[in-house]
Amino acid sequence: MSTTDIYDLQSPSTNLNHFANLVNLAATDGTITDLEKGLLKRFARKLNIAEHDYAKVISNPAKYPVEGISSREKRLEHLFDLFKIIYVDGVMDDAEAVLLKRYAIGLGFDEATAGEVLNKSMVLFSGAFSFETYLNFIDGKF
Repeated sequence: MSTTDIYDLQSPSTNLNHFANLVNLAATDGTITDLEKGLLKRFARKLNIAEHDYAKVISNPAKYPVEGISSREKRLEHLFDLFKIIYVDGVMDDAEAVLLKRYAIGLGFDEATAGEVLNKSMVLFSGAFSFETYLNFIDGKF
């Protein structure tokens, strides 16, 4: 199943909440850089976020909750996107790390699994990897 197929199967509110989480992470340091804006625009297209919803989320991303997801693969897909927005500038700061762990738990990972997945992901995101590589690494097939 392709990435687009996964997002097409999700409800519009799940996509909107996920987009808000991405915006919230991008804005953690107080500003959204041009690189982050470009990536957010791509995510908005991928998630089918309407222009009026895009503007609402950009103005108040904290208004949208983290939504739990039952599928492990979909949770990992969301974390993958969150890591992409964090590492668009090449670094993860402490505030982003704390928020990311909160999101991982909110998506449905227990605390121990969230920590393990996040630690493995931080190793991977020192470079650019496909989601398939990420999934195989997390599942121990790497």
